[in-house]
Amino acid sequence: MTRRASKILFFVFFLIFLFFAPLMILYYQGWRFDFDPPAGGKRITQTGGLFLKVIPKQAEIYLDGKLVKKTDFFFGSLLIENLLPKRYLVEAKKNGYFSWKKDLEIKEREVTEAKNIVLFPENMDFEILAKNVEKLWFSPDGRKIILYEDSTPAGTGWALKLYDLEKNLKSHLIEESDITIKGANLMSLEWSQDSKEVALEVRAQERSKYFALRIDKIPPILTEKEPAPPLSEKLQAFKTFNGNLYLLDEFGQLFKNGERLTQKPFPVKSETEYSLEIFPEDFIFLGENQILYQFNPDSQSFEKFFEKINGLKISPDNKKLLFFSDSEIWVLFLKEKLTRLIEKAGEKILLARFSEKIESAFWLNSDYLIFNAGNKIKIAEIDERDKLNIVDLGEFESPEIFFNQTSDKKLYVLADGILYSSETFFK
Repeated sequence: MTRRASKILFFVFFLIFLFFAPLMILYYQGWRFDFDPPAGGKRITQTGGLFLKVIPKQAEIYLDGKLVKKTDFFFGSLLIENLLPKRYLVEAKKNGYFSWKKDLEIKEREVTEAKNIVLFPENMDFEILAKNVEKLWFSPDGRKIILYEDSTPAGTGWALKLYDLEKNLKSHLIEESDITIKGANLMSLEWSQDSKEVALEVRAQERSKYFALRIDKIPPILTEKEPAPPLSEKLQAFKTFNGNLYLLDEFGQLFKNGERLTQKPFPVKSETEYSLEIFPEDFIFLGENQILYQFNPDSQSFEKFFEKINGLKISPDNKKLLFFSDSEIWVLFLKEKLTRLIEKAGEKILLARFSEKIESAFWLNSDYLIFNAGNKIKIAEIDERDKLNIVDLGEFESPEIFFNQTSDKKLYVLADGILYSSETFFK
């Protein structure tokens, strides 16, 4: 090759380098040419990313129907980079599980996250724990259940049994004849906070009797007690939280450790039961029948929050409140949450509305709810971006459900006198 040809070739490659080098730099900085942007036309834009974390691991991830990759084996996560800014149909799938699907927006120079995805089994296994059960009460530590069984084989009326969940063992506690031979109705049962004792109210011969039953003794010890003194007429409700004592007096004034919080008193009604519920960040609620009021620290008064409420439960991370009526499920954010939008503390959102009556609802974890609407047991996420992912876990006749958040992470279902337990969630 001649010297002149070498120079020409050098300059050609140099010009090619000058042309492509900036393009390569822009490419590695995330710039792309978008031939079909949402607004139409063509443009050069920077890309975004998508981060996913899925339980169980090794789930298949699809974008707009195309398989991208599986989540990793160790953490169940996946980062997809260099995505053009637009909306994508994101799907997480795994054989034997309900899929998760959501339409998510990818923005320039941002990573959109969906890191709380859970895929649930299509066929959840339930085993029978006990039969002839009419009522049940879970201990505060989630390790024991007291079962109320009626029409015992010996003809002695009802009986209370203890089911030890750790030992998978059912044992006898007391039966109706231990209270009286004249016949008795169990009116109420309440666990002690240490899960070692229960308080019983039994009505026999038109009068009530009160008992303490020590279940941590062998055999259990039943002791009759004097009835608890009624609340003072000057005290409508009280609650302790984090070492603080909250009181509502007869004039509707709210006190915290003796300091009055209300400027405007709440209009209390005679012969009406009131209850106080206290949550982190000084969220204070007052229950009056099925009406819930929230204390507003700015106006220093109670304001109506929700009507026809059936339940109020705090999430495991203490950042959200679940509350529901016969047909609606809502979530209140106690702390600021950064997502696609910034949700401020105190914001409440309607998650779902159903035609069937919602009987019970629980936090499955801090991002999913489990509840029964009619005869169907359902699981729903609380990520309100796009449509909610809701799955039907099972169907029972008029089920009573309880999710054991504090212990074995199992769902317990009482239906037609049979007590079932599910397999463990989040193994």
